[in-house]
Amino acid sequence: MDLSSNYKLSRFFRRHVTSVTCKCLALVTITLFFRAILLHSFSGYGVIGWNNLDLILSRSLLLNSDDGIRRDKFLEVPQIVWGLNNQKIAFARACLTARMLNRTLLMPSLSASLFYKEIDRLQPISFDKVFQFERFNSLCNGFVQLGRYSDLKNQTGIYDLPKGSGRKWTVERDVEQLKQSSRGSLDKHEVIRIVGKNPFLWHDHWPVKDYARVFECLVLVDEIAKEADKVVSKIRQIGRKLRSKTETVQNNFDAEVSSLPSVPYIAVHMRVEIDWMIHCKKLEQRLGISQICSSKQEIMERLGNIVSLESPTVVYLAVADSLLNNSSILGGWKKGLLPFEKKKLGVDRIYKKHPYLIQSAIDYEVCSRADIFVGNSFSTFSSLIVLERTQKIIRMGITSSCDIDVRWPSYAYNLPGELNRPQKWMTNMSNSSLKAISYGSNAISC
Repeated sequence: MDLSSNYKLSRFFRRHVTSVTCKCLALVTITLFFRAILLHSFSGYGVIGWNNLDLILSRSLLLNSDDGIRRDKFLEVPQIVWGLNNQKIAFARACLTARMLNRTLLMPSLSASLFYKEIDRLQPISFDKVFQFERFNSLCNGFVQLGRYSDLKNQTGIYDLPKGSGRKWTVERDVEQLKQSSRGSLDKHEVIRIVGKNPFLWHDHWPVKDYARVFECLVLVDEIAKEADKVVSKIRQIGRKLRSKTETVQNNFDAEVSSLPSVPYIAVHMRVEIDWMIHCKKLEQRLGISQICSSKQEIMERLGNIVSLESPTVVYLAVADSLLNNSSILGGWKKGLLPFEKKKLGVDRIYKKHPYLIQSAIDYEVCSRADIFVGNSFSTFSSLIVLERTQKIIRMGITSSCDIDVRWPSYAYNLPGELNRPQKWMTNMSNSSLKAISYGSNAISC
């Protein structure tokens, strides 16, 4: 009886141990299989070995996580300064840095005034006084995230992360610093505060498409958008009146202004002010090229050679305030092109009641909405407008407008094209960094 019981018990254990062993072997085999696949996949990107796998996996999880960006860990950056579009780039770079650390970016202060050296004269302005906070988070949900200081729980101390500078602070050192800040004891801090230089001057680690994704989420607050609406409405109203007069003369009957369809207009970001001409001449000497500066005469001649222009057409000149009392910029244009700047247009009072940053935001909106935009490829203002218009064209299913007529065309007047026309301009969305937009380039897509 005892021998029989022992025999049955022995068989029971052998059978189940064998089953467990098989299962363990199967799990080991599956693990090794997926390990081989992972190593093969990462080696295609020049990443071999498991030392970097933790960072790669964390980024992968960040990109695909249903939870999106962590909302209990934050990144704080210095006040964002300089011109509107320098500030937009700096803001996007701060957002992408926070994304790399899988942190929410604490809503930064922008600068309402334009001072490059007198830091004490900068007028801080909250981000949500210029752009819609909730709309930004809605449009960029899962990609980047903005938070308010009221979201902080202050359960841990703030960690100050000094940004390196100078030639010795290389791209590689900058990346390594960010890697170290995204793990271990540093990552336990509720807030990492980057101290040092303006985010515009930080090393750039992201492709144009990532920046474009952030820019798409920037929507002006209603107050500023309505101001831009007024300016655009005034431009189109004048255009309809001019077209109405022309049709009356040609057809010998009075045309109802209100019955005319929406009249197109051209916007030109005209950089001919003295400080710009000094800057661009020095830049041409340093870079050894001669296609940065353009005189007023060159701009007018090249613009007049654009084939698709109808007559008469209003040309809105986005110029520096120092040129508003210079009547010469309004003379010498080709017949049928009727130039207006904000003063002649009668909308300068709209601009004057706002600080510099808001004035620039209104002008940016007016230029970006134009049927045709002409700018300088070494201007950040022009370059960001062309980026936005390129995205509109791509959404229409067109990857290149260089050889075809499309809606939202853009041109670079500093680069002569065929028959002395301004060269067609599209942003190269495959660029691995924002350098061409941040600092300008004569290597535009067309």
